[in-house]
Amino acid sequence: MASIVSADRIRFLLNRLHERLWVRPLAVCLLSIAVAFIAKLADGTQLQTLAPDISPGSIETLLSVMASSMLVIATFSVGSMVSAYASAANIATPRSFPLIVADDASQNALSTFVGAFIFSIVALTAVKNEYFGTAGLFVLFVLTAIVFAMVITTFVRWVDRIARLGRLGSTIDKIEKATATALTRQRHAPTLCGMPVQSEPGGRAVFAVSVGYVQHIDVAALQSWAKEAQVRVRVAILPGAFASPDQALAYVISDAGDQSEIDYDCVVKAFQIGCDRLFSDDPRFGLVVLSQIAGRALSPAVNDPGTAIDIIGTLVRLFTLWSEAEVDEDTLIYDRVEVPEVSVREMFDDGFTAIGRDGAGLVEVSVRLQKALHSLALMGDAEMREAAVYHGRLALKRAQIALDISEDVSAVRDAAKFAESAVASDSQQA
Repeated sequence: MASIVSADRIRFLLNRLHERLWVRPLAVCLLSIAVAFIAKLADGTQLQTLAPDISPGSIETLLSVMASSMLVIATFSVGSMVSAYASAANIATPRSFPLIVADDASQNALSTFVGAFIFSIVALTAVKNEYFGTAGLFVLFVLTAIVFAMVITTFVRWVDRIARLGRLGSTIDKIEKATATALTRQRHAPTLCGMPVQSEPGGRAVFAVSVGYVQHIDVAALQSWAKEAQVRVRVAILPGAFASPDQALAYVISDAGDQSEIDYDCVVKAFQIGCDRLFSDDPRFGLVVLSQIAGRALSPAVNDPGTAIDIIGTLVRLFTLWSEAEVDEDTLIYDRVEVPEVSVREMFDDGFTAIGRDGAGLVEVSVRLQKALHSLALMGDAEMREAAVYHGRLALKRAQIALDISEDVSAVRDAAKFAESAVASDSQQA
């Protein structure tokens, strides 16, 4: 079967390249080498007679200053970025590392500094060897001035950004943004452009050949293979699930009934399995990471309930986004692949279980959690309402056990009663 590369697969691969710190600097370095030789094209044109004479010594001085300073600045930027990565891992969670590495401002800054260094070295070597004519020297002088301006602008902007990179608030914002993107994509195409699950598990089970987390499912490749093999595929696990050789990835049902001649390697290859979970295709992972940050903040060693309260607000925004986003019916384009939807109850488990457990002994966290669940219960979505009521009752039980003062218990109980009464009233009106 011919290999089909879908747009979604290309998006997944580009996201992985975006997380590699060397990709953008390498591209800018190649561009810098090309730009350094573009000036040569001006020689032999009409610009040769119109361009003013530029002293090679002045250009050499500028390029020498740039070459010596850019290497220092690039080294300084790498050191600052490494410190920011370590800070993010220590004060937030190591799971946020891919998002910090993929910070556009930092990658652009490092790429600009390294690219300017390469440009200056290549151009300086060419000037010293009298490679350029009058027009070439003039164009090179203009390009050098432009590169200088880019470096100064980038450095000023980057200093402001690096002061925030790795800080807890900035890390939470990045995780929220990445999770919101994944949730929106999942909400628009809850079955990954496949069909909703309509059949019970059956047919030939296809098992994983490696151990790790499902990072991406190439539904387009499954559709192409299923159409050629005259079968239907029922996906058994979603991105974020842990796969092992005893875990069924999918079930294959043949239209003809005989499956002895079918090659199932294409099904296994459609499931990208890696050592780590990824934010882009796994919206539940972002909720887990936010919950882990809140759990660390609530630990006795940190004792920062304010961060946990901020995380609760972030979770409310994310679930509100999920509730307000609309399912795009036009995404049901793969008719031979059935894909299960993400469970809202499981997403609530990912986001609120740890906070309800670790924050049970803090009245301010418990009350804020009850109010957050109350607001989510009133979103109008039956599945979300059920999950919110369940976690509200569970958090109340934990608070009653953990809190020692009756007034604190009463405050949490009142917030929980208010939430449940509001849900009951909303259900009657519906």
